[in-house]
Amino acid sequence: MKKLLFIGTLFFFINLNLFAQASGYRVTDTFHIPSPGWWDYLAVNNNKLYVSHGTQVNILNENNGDSIGVIPNTTGVHGIAFVNSLNKGYTSNGGLNNVTVFNLSTNQILGQIATGNDPDAIFYDDYSKRIITCNGRSQSLSVIDPKTDKVVYTIPLSGKPETAVSDGKGNVFVNIENKSAISKINIRTYKLEKTWPIAPGESPSGLSIDRKTNRLFAGCDNKMLIVLNDETGKVVSTPTIGEGCDGTAFDPELRYVFSSNGEGTLTVIKEVSKDKFEVIDNVPTKRGARTNALDIHTHTVYLPTADFGPRVNGERRPPMIPGSFQVLVVKRK
Repeated sequence: MKKLLFIGTLFFFINLNLFAQASGYRVTDTFHIPSPGWWDYLAVNNNKLYVSHGTQVNILNENNGDSIGVIPNTTGVHGIAFVNSLNKGYTSNGGLNNVTVFNLSTNQILGQIATGNDPDAIFYDDYSKRIITCNGRSQSLSVIDPKTDKVVYTIPLSGKPETAVSDGKGNVFVNIENKSAISKINIRTYKLEKTWPIAPGESPSGLSIDRKTNRLFAGCDNKMLIVLNDETGKVVSTPTIGEGCDGTAFDPELRYVFSSNGEGTLTVIKEVSKDKFEVIDNVPTKRGARTNALDIHTHTVYLPTADFGPRVNGERRPPMIPGSFQVLVVKRK
């Protein structure tokens, strides 16, 4: 995912605080992880929080933030995926062009699998029973059979993939960031079937899905959530989100779409109907909290970030204060 950070103005946050949090969500806790390094995705599995962090994945107790393990040697790690039926976890290591396989019970490293260049997002497709990585520089997907831990298909794409999701019915959808598009993959044939433009959305990053209504939610660079009909490719709604979204999530019980924004907000959007979406909240978080993981059982949202110093010599992003890496816990109250 993108590594940009965004700085909101004081005026923006003052105005946010003038309103009650209509969704009921607010930051309730902060889990501190003192080890160094930047970050990308995090993921929830079996009451554990897996947090990508530089050259390793930190594993935390989801309830209290206690450290319960580390997956080492995952340079440039982006994401984490799980195959609970095989008791295996997988990390996408962008700096190594491979995937690390580990035992979910012991955290023991079981092996590494070569993929395309710069594997970024990674997920388990419950339809095909495959692990899939989005390879940014290779502009492809690597499809891994978790029974053999081998790449069984490589699917070329029309541009740079950011995130992918499955409808559970044989289709995988991929954000194509540099083309402002979403591609549809037939996972039965492992072929690219369609690519839909998502204008007026630009440079989609985060992606999630409502499998019941066949709607995709793509967070875009131009402060817009694109809601797409995944059967027709039609854009049906464009609610406004905060700046710097790099992750979205959908809660099927609450019918909420979450957009985590690097400016320091979590936009909460209510799915009123399959084609009607309303922004009900912009929850203050912290600058840099641009990705998220949702626990659909507790409805808790987790967002990684850090504390930052002033920009130096016009650099693109401000320096991270050493030892300040953290995960924000956002709950309903």
